[in-house]
Amino acid sequence: MDNIRHMPSLPALQTLVEVARCASFTSAAQTLCLTQSAVSRQIQQLENHFKVALFMRTSRSLRLTPEGELVLASARSILEQLKTLEERLAPQKRPFRIRMHVSLAVRWLLPKLSDFYLRHPEISLAIETVATEVVEPASDSDAYILYLPQPSSDAACLTLFEETLVPVCSPNLAHAPRSIEELQRFALLHRSADRQAWIEWLAANDGQPLEDYRHIPFNLDELALGAAARGLGVAVTDMTLAAESIERGVLRVPFGEPLKTGGVYALCPQPGSAAHPGCSSVMQWFADQAQT
Repeated sequence: MDNIRHMPSLPALQTLVEVARCASFTSAAQTLCLTQSAVSRQIQQLENHFKVALFMRTSRSLRLTPEGELVLASARSILEQLKTLEERLAPQKRPFRIRMHVSLAVRWLLPKLSDFYLRHPEISLAIETVATEVVEPASDSDAYILYLPQPSSDAACLTLFEETLVPVCSPNLAHAPRSIEELQRFALLHRSADRQAWIEWLAANDGQPLEDYRHIPFNLDELALGAAARGLGVAVTDMTLAAESIERGVLRVPFGEPLKTGGVYALCPQPGSAAHPGCSSVMQWFADQAQT
């Protein structure tokens, strides 16, 4: 019970984080707008509370003790959790945060953002991108967009568009393939390690086994499409992601019919996102984009 009644103060924890960052009591005091003696007292309070020395002081350096490293890690975690809680309880002070794959942000969302801000200048979107195959929701995100092999049964998840695979290459690719047979003369550009997109498209178009082709792998759709635009080979990608590049003449579909895989890209709101005052407007705008 004693420990519960006498927890270390938040200002002292903030001071510890700043002193550790600056490696200087004087610099930390200037940043915190405190006197150096006030900073020293707060560090001493923490040392008295935990009954350990937090810093090793010499005339030339200031560094954390092993115990100080442990206290610092906890202090950072506590302050970050409080910051997240504050933002959750007062969402009007922060942007609506959406997490998604980097290729989707660049290829699909970015060309549309000017329309969003024309309609909703009062709302700010914070776009966080990841390069991993699976987009995991983050604790501080309001929504995330991910690829699903089939539409979600969750009514809250909004399907943005269906995956439709097409081969693409540079308009300037010499002797570009005009049939599945001619495709073997070119390198297949892969957007992921599992090569699943090409496997599905070749199977649907009576292509040869994957091992009969030459391959250049990438870990991002963005890189594979960039390589295709530079004439390194033929990529297979989602028609929606390639649409703008095709319209601008950077890429073209050399042959073949689009293949619907049954997969979808969906926007899924996080629990608690409705507390953000811009949530309904954001979700409605994405619903409008899905219809167009």
